[in-house]
Order: sequence, then C-alpha cells, then structure tokens
Amino acid sequence: MDPRETMRVLPGFLQHRLTLFTGKPIIGQKSPGWTPSYHLIAAAGAMAAGAALSAAAWTLAGWWLLLLPAGWAVTLHGMRNLRMMIFHQCSHRNMYRRRTADLVIGRAVSSVLVIQNFERYSREHVADHHAAHHMTLRDPTVQAFLISLGLTPGMTREAMWRRVLGRMFSPLFHLQFAVARARSFWSASASAEKATAGVLYGGLTVATAVTGTWPAFLVVWCVPLIPLFQMSNILRLCVKHTFPPVGTEVRRGREYFASLTNAIFIGEAAPARQGAGAWCRWTVRMLFVHAPARYLVLTGDTVVHDYHHRYPASREWHDYLFARQRDLETGHHGWPAYEHVWGLVPAINRVFDSIAVADPEEYDAGRIASVSKRELFAAFDD
Repeated sequence: MDPRETMRVLPGFLQHRLTLFTGKPIIGQKSPGWTPSYHLIAAAGAMAAGAALSAAAWTLAGWWLLLLPAGWAVTLHGMRNLRMMIFHQCSHRNMYRRRTADLVIGRAVSSVLVIQNFERYSREHVADHHAAHHMTLRDPTVQAFLISLGLTPGMTREAMWRRVLGRMFSPLFHLQFAVARARSFWSASASAEKATAGVLYGGLTVATAVTGTWPAFLVVWCVPLIPLFQMSNILRLCVKHTFPPVGTEVRRGREYFASLTNAIFIGEAAPARQGAGAWCRWTVRMLFVHAPARYLVLTGDTVVHDYHHRYPASREWHDYLFARQRDLETGHHGWPAYEHVWGLVPAINRVFDSIAVADPEEYDAGRIASVSKRELFAAFDD
C-alpha cells in the first residue's frame, strides 16, 4: 500500500502537514491554495527568523548556544527554498510570469546567497539542462557529477558514497566550492547584482569589524550560507536525475525525458499495528531520520522535480505537490507513468546505480572542455 495512504488513520488536522512533510497528497486531498508570494515570503521569513534565533542564542551564550543548530536549520531551509524554488522559477520567467519582477527577484537572490549570477544561470539552465542537452556532457548536472564530485561510470555504489561523504566533510572542498560560487556570481553579473552584494556584504563586514561582532556574523550567517548550504547542495544533486543506460538509442520524446527524473517522497508507512511501541518508533524515525532530509535537503518543490521537467512553464508550479497529484490522477496527459522513490538514501542509491552502468565513453570527463566553456566548480552551483 502507498505509504502516504497508510497515514489516513491519523487525525485530519495533521493531513496537510503530512502532505507537506512527505511531498505526497493523499488521493482526493484539496490544495491549501499556495501562491508564488506565499513561497517567497515563507522562504525569506524562514531565513530571517533562523538568523534571528541564531543571533539571540549567540548573544545570550551559555546554554542558549544549544539553540544554534535550530537557528542554522531554519536559516538554511529559507536559503535553500530561495535558491531551489524561487531563483529557479525566476530563471524560467515563471515566478510571476512578469519579466521585470522575475529579473529583480532573481538578481536579489543571487546577490544575497552569492550563487551564479542570475542571467548566466538562467541562460545555461534553460539551454543546457532542459531540452536536447539534458543529461549530456553540456548539462551542468552531469558536469557536477563528473568534475565536482568525481563520480564516473563503473564505480561501485559504495565507492560513490565514500567519495560524496569525503567531499561533504572536506574543508578544502568547501573552500573551493565557496570560491567558485563567488567567481560564478561575479563573472558577467549585472551591475545591480554587484551593487546589491557589495552594499550588503560590504556593509556587514564594516559594521561587524567596527562593533567587534564579526564572530557573530561568521557563526550566525556564514555557517549556514557556506558549509551547510553546500552540504545540502551535494545531497540534492545526488537525487536530481538518473543517467541513461548504455545503449539508449532514442534520446528524445516524453518516454526518454520522463525516465531520467522521479519524485522523492519522504517518510515511511504508518504502523499496521496499533501498539504504542510501533507508533513511537514510527514517530521517532519520521522526526529524526526523515524530517531533516525534507527540511534541509529536499526543500520546497524539489521532491516533485519530475513534474517540473514535464511542465517547466506550468502556471501551477506554486501548487507543486497537488499539481503533480492532479496530473497523476487524471492520467498524466500523454506522458508515461510517474515514478517515485521513498526516502533520501534510496533515491541517492538509485542515481548512483545509474551512474555505475552509464556509458563510460559518453560520460568521459575529459571531453567536457570540448563541449562546454563552464569553468571548474561553476557547474556545481546548480
């Protein structure tokens, strides 16, 4: 039985929360009516609230420092939603579907998060990640796997996990990644982006230096902005798309593109038994195993990224979970059946297994320079 459907036994007031948690509505569930503005305000609000909580914990010191991880988590959640949902939709001119508004928001997000400048990201994302170049050597996602993570066809799943975990906890890797983010932001960015970033970070640097609060700035803002943001980015990358297997001759059409992306739902089936022990174990796993994956890695609409690749210009993007479910329930309109995985680790394993059996000649990192001018690590700012 569908794990989400097993949760129907829980009280009604929990159902929308469980839908947001898992990424999957129950059959027939109505949408709460999310809007683009709701997502923008929620993301920016989370980022601000998390920074405020961390700042309060740092200022009060003592036992209050135990609240720092919670503050970092909320800040990171807001940052990742701004990047993975708001910035992404703006790059498709799909946030408000008004060019000026989407441009201003996209530039503001790139300036605050110090990520690839908006115009370049928008151009490369649409041209190289969608349509004919999807999951080819020109695709930033493929380049990130081959260059930034160093994962190649023929590697075992275990070797890939070691490589990825090594990158996640490598100070040198994070330094290289941070420098690449700054370079990809600054290179050919609009004067408005440079001015915004300069005023924001220049002002903060001067203010913290004058007041002697630079340690607070580093702890409250830079920890979630740099190492935590990049760790989340690594794990998110590892579930975005699978690689086509050797011998895939047809590289176009709905069947092919749908086969490279699946939903990743978070959670597990509710206990079939009514004993308190079973429910306690389920609750603990949902809160301490699955919740971090949803809140810190698979934020916003990333759980149903397959819907975006089917309908990249959908006017219903802000209602993402329910839009996908409606499409599923109404027969997915000429597309093949949707596929999904339950859990972050199984989703990563699925991608790793696809890399292991991919064509080593097609996905030869040494050939990237001949098809793309994107510099090292810039592709990872995806």
